[in-house]
Order: sequence, then structure tokens, then C-alpha cells
Amino acid sequence: MNKPTTTYTFADFRARYPDCDGFQVLNELRQQEYRRLDQQGHVYLDYTGGGLYPDKLVREHSEFLRKTVLGNPHSQNPTSLASTHLMQQARQDVLRYFRADPQDYTVIFTANASAALKLVGESYPFQPGSHFCLLADNHNSVQGIREFARHKGTRITYVPLDPHRLCCPDLRPYLEHWDADKPNLFAMPAQSNFSGVQHPLTAIELAHELGYDVILDAAAFVPTNRLDLRVIKPDFVPISFYKMFGYPTGVGALIARRSALAKLVRPWFGGGTVQLVSTRADLHILADDYEAFEDGTPNYLLLPAISMGLRLMESLDADRIHRWVMALTGYLLEEMQALKHDNGAPLVRIYGPTDTSARGGSIAFNLMDPRGEFFPYQLVEKEANTRNISIRAGCFCNPGAGEFSLDISAEDVRRCVKAATVDGQFDVNRYHECLGSKPSGAVRASLGMVTNFEDIAYFLNFLATYLNRFAPNIAAKAPTC
Repeated sequence: MNKPTTTYTFADFRARYPDCDGFQVLNELRQQEYRRLDQQGHVYLDYTGGGLYPDKLVREHSEFLRKTVLGNPHSQNPTSLASTHLMQQARQDVLRYFRADPQDYTVIFTANASAALKLVGESYPFQPGSHFCLLADNHNSVQGIREFARHKGTRITYVPLDPHRLCCPDLRPYLEHWDADKPNLFAMPAQSNFSGVQHPLTAIELAHELGYDVILDAAAFVPTNRLDLRVIKPDFVPISFYKMFGYPTGVGALIARRSALAKLVRPWFGGGTVQLVSTRADLHILADDYEAFEDGTPNYLLLPAISMGLRLMESLDADRIHRWVMALTGYLLEEMQALKHDNGAPLVRIYGPTDTSARGGSIAFNLMDPRGEFFPYQLVEKEANTRNISIRAGCFCNPGAGEFSLDISAEDVRRCVKAATVDGQFDVNRYHECLGSKPSGAVRASLGMVTNFEDIAYFLNFLATYLNRFAPNIAAKAPTC
């Protein structure tokens, strides 16, 4: 694929963002370790969906495995002890990267951030009189915790979003007036996986003051932002490593404050989580600390790659990555808003912040024709595919941010669920058709540490192909998560 000549120039970008110091180091990284992107003509703008791995991370890990003999860590033989040592090293490396005091925090390895959240949800001591409060802007894996809370008779409150910036109002009215002696839980994302908005982390201190334990979903935040757990102190922090450095998939972690972890009551036990199980006495004694939560055999062959990936991130410097990504994001936001049809109507509707204040590098948007009609998001994704552009379209597994940005009311949901349910069977495509002219999803472009200016220019040229076009009448289909 040959990238066309554009009216967007790197000189113009540098003139607008002269203080951005990351382009040389990160562009060299791309040329050396991500050559496959340009060799295959990829424009990858789905970093919130998944990071990309550098060649050297795969090579280093593969060579390590070729030279090492590792056994199941649940034993005391030499190969098992070697695995145990590497797991402990990875645990220490995670704490060090996030600047977490080992006296205060521990690390539980999981399959991904969703599995980390499920651990909290199923084990949190919800009870009648407890309160589970969460921002409407949360990933489905956080939303699902409400079902554990509901099952135990806990009150659930959603904090609504400002429909323009998709950020939250003053939290105090939603958090106070609850029994601080009960187990209360508050959940928020550091950065929205839908809009990229970054919520004020001062909410953590407020929630603690009012008697809440706090989940901070950091999965979308940590790939391009520094999370310093010496400065902010949430109780539970779920992350997925593949979103940070692309490899390996299938490994995440729950970084947990030891004091909060001690409150959890596991409803299940399995291999690796117990010190003693008796069938005759019908009892079990859980292991201590993180071991009580790492079910079965850990992914011990992949954990050394976590240490390797974190060393890469440390060498690149999270602050440098952040400045680079935000400079590109700022330029992209400015130029997207400058795209207008001949009649002056805007081409792009952006959901969430339209500048770089209090946001990250994910931009959710829809395209509109000169009449203000929406181009179906699935059409935009399909046409992007033909140009080898990887973006994401749909709901992004974040129903709250989607409903507030797309103006889908509770009444709309109930009406369309009823219309889409025939003989007890729910048809999700019929549900989205019922919403009519309202878009039921959006398009998301998300930037990462090896995004370069050429990616942005090519993407802007793709968007410009919709200028002065009219949206076709395409029946809605269910958005993908």
C-alpha cells in the first residue's frame, strides 16, 4: 500500500508542538522494532484495544525459554524453584514500575484485567446496607461487579456523566450519606476506554475519606501515562500487560493494597490457593496474601516476559511516551475538527474532550454528512479496512459512556429491548434497528507509543474522503465489543 501525499506536514506538526521531545527516540524504536508496520502498510490506531509488541521482546523471551528449564512452581524441586523465583521477580518488577511500596501493595497475576476485576467482585464483602458506587463511564468488566453486589442486597448507584466532556460531576453527593461502617466500594477508570477522558484521581482520596474502598481501572491509562502508587493509593488496580507492550496476551494483574485484600472473602478455592483441604473434616485453609487469589497453575512461562516488557517501558520513560502521544492526539483533534463540508457543516462529531486537557490518546467519534446525518460506524470501519487502517467501531464494552454520548435514554433502552424480544428471545440487531436515526455506536481511533505522524496524516486523508458525501441508509447492526 502506498501512502498518498498529504497536505499535512511534519513541519507544521513540529511548529505547533515544539516541546515534544519523544519523536526521535520513539520513531527510532518503530523503525528498529516495529518494521513490520510499514513493510506491510499498516496504520494501526487501536492501541486501546491492544498494544503492539516489539520484535526484541519476542526474541528475548523466546531465547530465554530455549535456554531455561522451568517446572510447575507448586513444588520444591530445582525447576519449580526456578519458576517461583522468576514469578517473584515479576511481582517485584510490577511493584517497582508502578512505584508501589511492597509493604502496602502486593500483585496477583491473573488472565487479564477482567479476571482481576472478577476476583474483587466475587470476593468483596457486600451486604445489605453496603453501597457500590461507580461512574457510568466504566468498562463492562467493572459494570459486571454490580451483579455480585445486587445478589448480596447492596445498593448500587451510578454517577452520571457530563454529556459534552463525558466527565463526572462533584462526587460527594453520590458518595456521602452511607454507612461508613459497612463495606462500601467505589469504582472508576483512570482513563475512559470509550472517550479517552481522564477522570480526576482526587476522587480516590475523597472516596477513602467517606469510607469506601476504591477500584481504579487502569487498563487504558497505563500504556501512555505514569501511574505512581506512592502519590495516589487506590485499593485495587486491574491491568492487562498486552495493552502496555503487546506481549504476552493472556496475562494481567490485580495490584492490591494489603489492607483491602485482607477484607476479601473468596467464595471458592482451588489448586494453589490453599494451605490445607480436608474432605473428611470438610474444611479448608486458604494460603496467605496473593497466593489465596492465584487460582491453579500460574502462567509461569510467560511471566518472565512481563519483566522484560517493563524494562522496555522504563527505558522509554512513561512521561516521554505521554508527551509524544498527546502531541499527536492534539494535532489529530485539531485537524478532525477542521474538516468541514462545502456548506460549512462539520464532518466529525467527537465524544468527550475536544482538546488535550484531561484526556488520553483515545478519540471516539462519528462522521456526519452535509445534512447532519450519521455515516454508519460499521461503514467507516469497513472502508478503513480497505485502506489497511486498524480502528475500532461499536460500543467498546462501555455502555455508560456510549449512552451518555449518543443520547440513548433509559426509556430508549427499555422500549427497544421490548421491541427486540420476541417469544422470549432477544435479537440484538433488532434492538439497534429500533434506535432508528440515533447512532448505536461510534468509531474509535487510539494512539500508542509507536504511532507516528505519517499514521495521523494518512488517517486524516481517509476521513477527508467523506467530505461532501451523503450517508447511505444502512440498517443498524449490533456493535462489537
